[in-house]
Amino acid sequence: MIRFDADECRRPESATAREWLETNGLGGFASSTITGLNARRYHGLLTAATRPPVGRLVMLSKLEETLVIAGRRYELATNQYPGAIYPHGYLFQTGFRLDPFPVFTYEVEGIIIEKSVFMIQGENSTVIQYEVKVPDPGSRVPGLSFELRPLVACRDYHSLKHENDAVNRFVQIGEGAACVKPYADAPALYLAHEADEVEASGGVWYRNFEYEAERERGFDYTEDLFNPLVLKFELADRASCVVIASTAEREAGRGAEYKARELARRERLKESANSVDELTRALTCAADQFIVARGEQKTVIAGYHWFSDWGRDTMISLPGLTLATGRAEVARSILLEFSKYVDRGMLPNRFPDAGAEPEYNTVDATLWFFEAVRALVAHTHEAEFVRASLYETLVSIIDWHVRGTRYNIRADEDGLLASGAPGAQLTWMDAKVGEWVVTPRRGKPVEIQALWYNALRVMEELARTFGDASRSQSYGAMAERARASFNEKFWNEEAACLYDVIDGESRDASLRPNQIFAVSLEHTMLNSDRARLVVEAVERSLLTPYGLRSLAPDDPHYRGRYEGDALSRDGSYHQGTVWGWLMGPFITASLKASGENAGTSAKVAA
Repeated sequence: MIRFDADECRRPESATAREWLETNGLGGFASSTITGLNARRYHGLLTAATRPPVGRLVMLSKLEETLVIAGRRYELATNQYPGAIYPHGYLFQTGFRLDPFPVFTYEVEGIIIEKSVFMIQGENSTVIQYEVKVPDPGSRVPGLSFELRPLVACRDYHSLKHENDAVNRFVQIGEGAACVKPYADAPALYLAHEADEVEASGGVWYRNFEYEAERERGFDYTEDLFNPLVLKFELADRASCVVIASTAEREAGRGAEYKARELARRERLKESANSVDELTRALTCAADQFIVARGEQKTVIAGYHWFSDWGRDTMISLPGLTLATGRAEVARSILLEFSKYVDRGMLPNRFPDAGAEPEYNTVDATLWFFEAVRALVAHTHEAEFVRASLYETLVSIIDWHVRGTRYNIRADEDGLLASGAPGAQLTWMDAKVGEWVVTPRRGKPVEIQALWYNALRVMEELARTFGDASRSQSYGAMAERARASFNEKFWNEEAACLYDVIDGESRDASLRPNQIFAVSLEHTMLNSDRARLVVEAVERSLLTPYGLRSLAPDDPHYRGRYEGDALSRDGSYHQGTVWGWLMGPFITASLKASGENAGTSAKVAA
C-alpha cells in the first residue's frame, strides 16, 4: 500500500508532483494529484474513451466539495489559480493512500471524511464515494451536510476549455440522477447520486484554473470550467455519499456492488501472478492498466496520460504485461489484433487519437512482433495458435522486407536491413519537432540488425516446427548472411563495442544503448567475447540506477536534462535522457554475457 501522511499532503509543491491513476480497460481514466489539485490538462475524474481506446474526452474535471457543520462551511477542494492556491482543502487533509483505490482522508472538527475513487471496468464510469465518520458513532451531529459542485469540461483531452456562450445550461433532473450535455459535439454526462437535493445553478463558470505541468511544458495552461448544478446531502442519518459520473445512465445505489466487483477483479489479477510477493502482486494490477480494448480484441496503451496504442511499445511490453502476469490469452488477443493491421509487411507505428488510418512510420515495431511471438511460444510451450493464426502473416512480413516496403525498408545485398526516408523517424529514437528529426539514424541502425536477425531465427524455428523445411532452410541462410555482415561491418575495434548506425561507408560511433539488443535478444550474432565487451561499454558509460542513458555523457551532443518547452524537451529526448525500460534488456544482456553466476546476480541485484 502506498501512503502519504498529512505533512506530505500539506506541502503543495511536492504533493502536486505525486499523481494517481485509475483506468477502465477502454483507454479511459481518472487521474489527479494526491490533494485533488489538477496540475495537467489530462487530470480529471472522468476521461472517457468514446472510440476505445481513443477519442478521449475530459468529461468531469472535478467535484468542489463543501462540508457544512452548523452553518460553518469548510471547503475541501484544492485548486491552483493565478498567484494563489484556493480553496485550502489540503490543510484539512490528513492523508492519502492507494488501498487499492485512491483514498483521500480529511478531518474537520473531529469529523473524518474518506473519499475513494475508482472506475468501472469496461465502462466510461467513475465511482466517487464519501464515507463520513463522526466522533461519537452513536450520536447525531446537528446541521451536518455536504455539497458537491461538479466542474464540467466536456472537451478533447489535448485541448482546454474557456468560458463561452455556446454552453448548454439545461440540466435534466430525475430521481437519483442528473444529466447535462453542455456541447452538441460531446456526449452527455450523467451523474447518478444519492443527494437529498439537486439545485440547478443556472450555470456558473469557475475561471482561470492553472495547470502547472502544462506551463512547464510550454503549453497553454489556463482553463475555465462550467458548474451546472449543486448536489446537497444531509449527513445526520447517513454514513456515506456516492456519485457516479458516466456517459451512460447508472444507479448510485449500486456503488457498493461496483466496488465489491472491482475489488474481486483485482484480487483475481493478483492471483494470476502466481506469487505471494506483495510488490509483484501490486505490479500485476498496475500492468493491467495498460491493457485495453480495441474492437473485440486487446491492445496496449503506450503510456498515460496522452499516448494511444503504439505497435513498438505494445510488442516490447507484451511479455511483461501478459506472460509474466499469467495472462497468455491476453497476449494472443493482442497479437491477433495487431496482425489484422499488417500492411505491406509492416505493423502500425500508432493509432491516432482522431481515429484516422494507422500510421506506419516504424522499422522496428514489426520486428518486435516476431520477438513477442517467440516469447509466447516459449512461455506456453505450444505453437498451434501461431501456426493457425499468425504464421502466414509472419511469412508475408519477411517477404515484404526482402523485396522492400515503405520508407526504403529493405534487405540489402549484405543481408542487413536498411531503412530511411527524408523527414522520417523510424526507430524508437523518434523525436521530431516540426521538420527537424532529432536522431534520424538513416541507413542500418544496430538494434534493427539485431531484431532482423532474431526475426529470421524465429522464423527458421517456426518453419521447422510446422514442417515447412524449405522456408526454414531459407531463413537460416538469410540469418547466416546477416550475421557475417554484421560482425564484419558493425564492430568498432577502437572503442571495443558496436557502431550505432552504418550508412554506406559512414560509421556512427556514438555510444548509445541500442547495441545492448545485439546481446539481450534470444538470438544473437555476437560471440561471447564481443558480447561481454558490449555490455562493459554500456555499463561503463550509460548505466545509472534508473536505467540507461540514451547517449554517453562525453559526446558533444549530450544533453543531461530533460526540461523546458517542447523544443527543448524533444531535443534532449534521446540525447542523454535516461530510459528506465532499457534496464531490462541490460540485465538480460549482463546475465547472458557473464553467465548467471553469483557474482553477476549480485551485481544485477545491486
